[in-house]
Amino acid sequence: MSVSDLIVRRLIDWGVTRIYGYSGDGNNALLGAIRRAGENLDFIAARHEEGAAFMAVGDAKYSRKVGVVTATQGPGAVHLLNGLYDAKLDSAPVVALVAQQSRSVLGSDYQQEIDLHNLFADVATPFMETITTPEQLPMVLDRAFRAALANSGPAVVIIPHDIQQEPEPELGQEHGEVVTAVHWSSGHLLPRDEDLAQAVKVLTEGKKVAILAGRGVQDAQEELVELAERLGAGITTALLGKPFVDETHRLAAGNMGHLGTHSANWVLQNCDTLLIIGANSPWTEFYPPPGQARAVQIDVNAATMGNRYPIEVGLLGQSAPTIALLLEHLPTDLTDEDDERSEWETSVEEAIANSRTISRERSLVAADPLNPELVISGVNGLLWDDTQLAIDVGSSVYHYVRHINVPRGANAHLSSTLASMGCGIPYGISAKEVSPERPVVVLAGDGAMTMLGINELITVADRWRSWSDPRFVVVVLANRDLSEVSWEQRETEGEPRFEDSQRVPAFDFVAFAEQLGLRGVRVDDPEGLDEVLAEAFTADRPIIIEANTDPDIPLIPPYPHGRELVESMREGITAEGASGEHALRLLETYAEIEERYS
Repeated sequence: MSVSDLIVRRLIDWGVTRIYGYSGDGNNALLGAIRRAGENLDFIAARHEEGAAFMAVGDAKYSRKVGVVTATQGPGAVHLLNGLYDAKLDSAPVVALVAQQSRSVLGSDYQQEIDLHNLFADVATPFMETITTPEQLPMVLDRAFRAALANSGPAVVIIPHDIQQEPEPELGQEHGEVVTAVHWSSGHLLPRDEDLAQAVKVLTEGKKVAILAGRGVQDAQEELVELAERLGAGITTALLGKPFVDETHRLAAGNMGHLGTHSANWVLQNCDTLLIIGANSPWTEFYPPPGQARAVQIDVNAATMGNRYPIEVGLLGQSAPTIALLLEHLPTDLTDEDDERSEWETSVEEAIANSRTISRERSLVAADPLNPELVISGVNGLLWDDTQLAIDVGSSVYHYVRHINVPRGANAHLSSTLASMGCGIPYGISAKEVSPERPVVVLAGDGAMTMLGINELITVADRWRSWSDPRFVVVVLANRDLSEVSWEQRETEGEPRFEDSQRVPAFDFVAFAEQLGLRGVRVDDPEGLDEVLAEAFTADRPIIIEANTDPDIPLIPPYPHGRELVESMREGITAEGASGEHALRLLETYAEIEERYS
């Protein structure tokens, strides 16, 4: 048996059942070992290494295990970077097995020889190592997995081609040999008693409490709701926390930030106490003004304490057991005996009702031809309880945040902190590979789809018959424009839309889907929208819904922040002359709706 066979066996021992990647001469030996492993380890071939890396990140997010990807040296390695940075910035455990030229030619400027350590130095901060002897392999691979899990990030193992071909070593107790184990465990992390007492004091003294929940509440969903009800607190979410909060709850105010909801912004701007739980959202201008709110933070990473807002108390601990401790020590009748706290709770509910009205009225604004908010609102009503959502980056994220209520048994993921376009279809594929019996819904714009999505639709066409449930619905908001950036040009620069940079060439997604043996349907009439969507969600195979939407639907941040930015948008659109008249009318309509409830 070769070193490559040892790698495969070690992966299987670590519980890996699938590996994403793309072949090349550098990792051919490893691919041969994967072939020999048969059904014990599936190889899922992407159409591009970037897609494969996104699939591995998606696998880590949907499975909550380690995602694994492999690529050849040189350009293959370079293409992995975007996905690995996605893993780093969104804290997803991924192990990348990257080939390198044989040791004998390193330093000779050999074909596809690049300095992989320099290439991955920033992204693989938890762990990176090059295998220089066969005896090193088990130890390095074990450390890579433990580092990825312990640090929730990407680890890179560089394996020269000739090392992959070497015979499997026999390890003992010789000097210089390190024998390690396939083992990982974690325990309960709880805060110190004195920190807990101080946090209880701050939360009890607060009258207008807001919670900012991130992905750290994934295992504390019931505890979070109980705590909010005890405190009479409005629950706002960071983008990664959205799937883990029941947004139908009376105190759930939605997502904070530039693309967030009116109610989340209101809650954060008016609170006197802030409890941050497992969140590290970078939209600092949407937090309470510094000094307005006393703050407590719960996190498993001490390095993030006070990272986005000046906190008074940091509770180092896992969310569920830490919240349980808070509930044990907090009074049970806070809102019943405190009129000011009760009034705050009522105000939060009113803000949430206003926010839902804003979203509904926005979706009903007439557009040419379709309002994308109307499309996503229609999709929201068709989601299955066990849906796995994959959201690509662009305007689709705004509409996901404001119009999708993730069902309680469902899940949703996206490239949040890196915000990289092209992740939607790869994420959807990995969601299916993790749970082939569950339906998948992908939301994407035509910009993201033509960047990477249409390539990986080929992978969907190749893989879908192996899934036990064929439901894979792709909703493409096709507006022939990079609309999020177009609105950013107007908003942040006061510049008119730049046609040459913003235009997305027309692409027939329906014809392409049908050419691949998938289903395709096009919709551009609001009167027939509900019928088309309902029929598409019953398709017997993956289906692409091409919704022809209006690129001029404004992407307004919630007020009061949005009020100043609308002025800049007006300036930019006015400079567009006659071509901007439609966008200006829509902007004024949207601004009027937001102003009415501010």
